[in-house]
Formats: sequence, structure tokens, C-alpha cells
Amino acid sequence: MTSLRPFHAPDLFKVNPVNLDVLTENYNIAFYLTYLAQWPTLFFSTVNADGNLTGYMMGKTEGDGKEWHGHVTCLSVAAEYRRIGLARTLVDNLERRSDDPAHAFFIDLFVRTSNRLAIDMYKGFGYSVYRRVVGYYGADPGEESEDAFDMRKPLSRDVNRQSVRENGENFKVSPDEVYL
Repeated sequence: MTSLRPFHAPDLFKVNPVNLDVLTENYNIAFYLTYLAQWPTLFFSTVNADGNLTGYMMGKTEGDGKEWHGHVTCLSVAAEYRRIGLARTLVDNLERRSDDPAHAFFIDLFVRTSNRLAIDMYKGFGYSVYRRVVGYYGADPGEESEDAFDMRKPLSRDVNRQSVRENGENFKVSPDEVYL
């Protein structure tokens, strides 16, 4: 059995087993603490009956006007707790909090185009590809770049579904064209 709860600063000492996935982005402690300070209600975790961290979600709200949205910065579930619905629980919680009280128009996230498992999971949650961001990953010297899909899901405020488009995989933009 697992429980959903707010993420706490001491949890930073417990994330390593959850982050042991080559497709999970790892951040420095300052980055995690910035999210915890700025968006504490959008940073939460799941824990098992023993109190061990089994997954976490880092989210935020950003943008202006019709671009006001919730954003999945990081979603990670420990390997032994996958395929039991924890990712959906974490995503659903961010969607609810972004819809009300934040009144965002949509939720978005970026995922490597090679990460078919995550892409299929998010599509199963109702997300679609809005655009392909060419060279989004791998800007560091010596690192091979990779494209990202900007995936989105409209929320209740987007009654006309303006935040999604058909065939987004074919709509290419550069990283500097991504509105944050």
C-alpha cells in the first residue's frame, strides 16, 4: 500500500533509489529546493507502508494569458513500484491542482522522443504531442542531442481545446522558441 503526501526537504536524501532510471532527469539539491519553496503544493510524493519513497512529482505553474499552464517537471516511480498506477496517481494530482485552484488552461511536459514507454503512458493519460522541440536534450558539450515532444492535455478552462493540435509530431520548433 502506498500513500500520497507532500514532498519534504528530508526526502531529498531518499530520492536516489527512485531516480535509478537512465531516462529520469537528476537535478542538484538547489533545483529541488527551489521547486519546494516556490511550488510546495505541486511537489509531492508517494510512500509505502514503511515510509520509504516510492515515487515523486515535481510540478509548477507558469505562463501568461492562454499560455497559463501546469507543468510536469519530473515524474519518477521506483522500478519495483511501476505498473501499479502510481504514475497516474501523481499525474492526476497535479492535474487537479493545476485545474483548481490554479485555473490553468493545460498541463504540459517534455519527453525524449526515444522514450516510447513514457510517450505511450502519457497518451494513455490523455496527453497528445503538441510539437517537437529539435535538440531540446543534450545541449552540454560532448553530449549527443535529442529531440523532445512537448505533450499537452487541456484542462477545464480550455473549453475550445486551443492548447492541443493534430499531428504535433510534425510541428517542429527550436528550443529557443519554447515559451516558458
